[in-house]
Amino acid sequence: MSAQATPAAAGRATSKPTPKGAWSITFLLFLFMLVNFADKIVVGLAGVPIMTDLKLEPEQFGLLGSSFFFLFSISAIVVGFIVNKVATRWVLLVLAAIWALAQFPMVGTVSFSTLLICRIILGAGEGPAFSVAAHAIYKWFPDEKRTLPTAILSQGSAFGVILAVPALNWVIVNHSWHHAFGALGVVGLIWVVAWFALGKEGPLEEISAAAEAEPKIPYLQLLTSRTFMGCVAATFGAYWALSLGLTWFTPFIVKGLGFSQKEAGLISILPWVFGATIVILTGWISQVMMARGFTTRAARGVLGSVPLAIGGLILSMMPHVHGAGLQIALLVVGSGLCGAIYVVCPPMLGEFTPVSQRGAVISIYGALYTLAGMIAPSVMGKVIQHAGSTIDGYMTGFTINAVIMVGAGLLGLLLLWPNTEKAKLTATANGGALEGAVSPT
Repeated sequence: MSAQATPAAAGRATSKPTPKGAWSITFLLFLFMLVNFADKIVVGLAGVPIMTDLKLEPEQFGLLGSSFFFLFSISAIVVGFIVNKVATRWVLLVLAAIWALAQFPMVGTVSFSTLLICRIILGAGEGPAFSVAAHAIYKWFPDEKRTLPTAILSQGSAFGVILAVPALNWVIVNHSWHHAFGALGVVGLIWVVAWFALGKEGPLEEISAAAEAEPKIPYLQLLTSRTFMGCVAATFGAYWALSLGLTWFTPFIVKGLGFSQKEAGLISILPWVFGATIVILTGWISQVMMARGFTTRAARGVLGSVPLAIGGLILSMMPHVHGAGLQIALLVVGSGLCGAIYVVCPPMLGEFTPVSQRGAVISIYGALYTLAGMIAPSVMGKVIQHAGSTIDGYMTGFTINAVIMVGAGLLGLLLLWPNTEKAKLTATANGGALEGAVSPT
């Protein structure tokens, strides 16, 4: 047997079986993320009607897009520590109920202030969503089998857009944007009922037992580890692109390129279809690479970072080409390649974080990289409003995005070394404990 295959064989020998029901829970959490991203996309999809009805300038609409993230990160951190102690089943139920209830005020006549407040509340409820769902899934799958379920979980976001955009756009075109929010509220409540009836806590990791067997590592060391910082930096760049897509993609298609709202609804699906393909491929390739003995540095770190940098380079070409079709193609491919990093970072963090601390660490990671969502839509709004023309403003905004993506991908390549992180952190923590034990008091 080759040296390269030895780690894989060792991994298979010690691998835990996947419990019965794991894939059913994965599917329910896939639907959870589907609702999550349908909620996110509706403001961007209805952007032009909202701006027209409420008489909003681009800068105000950018603020509306950013407002979703005002409490997003704070909520993610708080709930991250809560799920270290409270069963994820109940936390997920409460989060989804908040999402549903935050949609209904928009059904009637609404002011800009009301819409802004509801988006802030929705963001607070959705901030911890992916991190808590990932933490829940990792209670059903052993480490070497987590990349594919993480990819499926991530695909809830893509399918949330792919399925919701045509349906919501039909409601917007044939009824009003107000009714689109109401429809999302109803769908959210349906998921709450389904999860209450079918949702379960994973059996693989009982936090109390894991805490006894696995020593804790100081949070300062976990959060300043090179792989944690690399995950935050890389995913920040990817989320900059995602948050622009959520808020500004459809307005760009309508106001920047001159398509109708009906046509824009169909075009708006394209980045998510391509992104979904990238995510599923990344999850599959990663697990194949690990089964063949590649380190997680290669099978996760490099595999997630390289597409991010390439996507930024593709996006940077947008201002230099002519024709709406080519510009849309570059935007779709460039932003879609970002999806690879979402698949690999949570499993990388799970590699070296003790089980009793994992919920908090993954949530803090989510809280930090999603700060891009608070900044990017507002920056794009300001750039558009102060540019010489609308299309020039969009191109400048996408160029800024491209630079951030390339930088984020390069930082990921430099910093993501999960395969060596756990031993280093454990040695450091144990060294500190020994020092404390022998030092005179």
